[in-house]
Amino acid sequence: MSGGCVRLVQGIEVSAIPANETDENDPLPVFHGGDLDAARKDFPDAPEPWIDLSTGINPVPYLLPPFEASALQRLPSAGDLLALKRVAAEAYGAGGAENVAAAPGSQILIETLPRLRARARVAVVGPTYAEHAAAWGRAGHAVETVRDLPAGGHFEIVVVVNPNNPDGRVHDAARLADVARDLATRGGLLIVDEAFADFEPGLCEPCDLGPAAVRLRSFGKSYGLAGLRLGFALAAPALARQVETALGPWAVSGPALAAGLAALPDRAWRREAALARAHDAARLDRMIRRGSGLVVGGTALFRTATFDDGPALFRRLGEAGIYVRRFPDTPAQLRFGLPPDKAAWCRLSRVLKPA
Repeated sequence: MSGGCVRLVQGIEVSAIPANETDENDPLPVFHGGDLDAARKDFPDAPEPWIDLSTGINPVPYLLPPFEASALQRLPSAGDLLALKRVAAEAYGAGGAENVAAAPGSQILIETLPRLRARARVAVVGPTYAEHAAAWGRAGHAVETVRDLPAGGHFEIVVVVNPNNPDGRVHDAARLADVARDLATRGGLLIVDEAFADFEPGLCEPCDLGPAAVRLRSFGKSYGLAGLRLGFALAAPALARQVETALGPWAVSGPALAAGLAALPDRAWRREAALARAHDAARLDRMIRRGSGLVVGGTALFRTATFDDGPALFRRLGEAGIYVRRFPDTPAQLRFGLPPDKAAWCRLSRVLKPA
């Protein structure tokens, strides 16, 4: 593929656009879940409140203790940031605070890393979360979507989501470490997006992939607090410092610092939440199967399934005020997040109930 941007729609690559043909006024939009404004526009007669199952966010958030008013009134301190990086390193098996860069969400890390590298050949293991290929393309890199972790020297950068979104595919640490070592021999980098790893059995910490790897973690998805915007890059100290420098001072807000300091050390909550969400995912699987769907993948926070008539089911769900994720290039496929409460489970069950 030539250098430039990759046009993606709903997470699926549909065409490549050479860099010299892009229009700076055309941002190559990538569609995401959670856009209830669009859902209301498409289904104006749907009942309120909407049930948003289009994202993979824990529907049962961590119960935060009250934080001091000073978290809103003063700039975050260097001491608080260091404390947050220490608890993040412990929670994610990253060595020490020097191996952690804290950010206002993992999305900004996806945007920042391509700007830190000279123009390179980039492999994104996909189909997967569309923002990875889009971000590297926007930064002028030559991006190619590949079906599996590449071997050999064709690429300088390899990006993999583990577990993958939307199919939940998992790559074991030994294989990832092999790829990272190969990339290290030519100054390359392996980027492992672990946004959905917290509740997945077998993806346990610590996980040291070596100096040519960076792992991305999303706090908001697992802890159900996506609006706080908190994420982490776990990397060798030099790269972690480079990321923090690129983000600039006070990148993480005071409330987000307070939330991370309260939640990340709470291992008991994380264990219990992982068990509860796995139970919910199994319940969702049964419901999908009763609705004649075939579960084709997912994680503890979302399930992906195919249906004989996916577009018709998407419409029925929308008319019932339930928003799920669809994929235009694979219209039979829908992705379901976890309902938040009994009423939402019952509402979904009514739509999926066999005729």
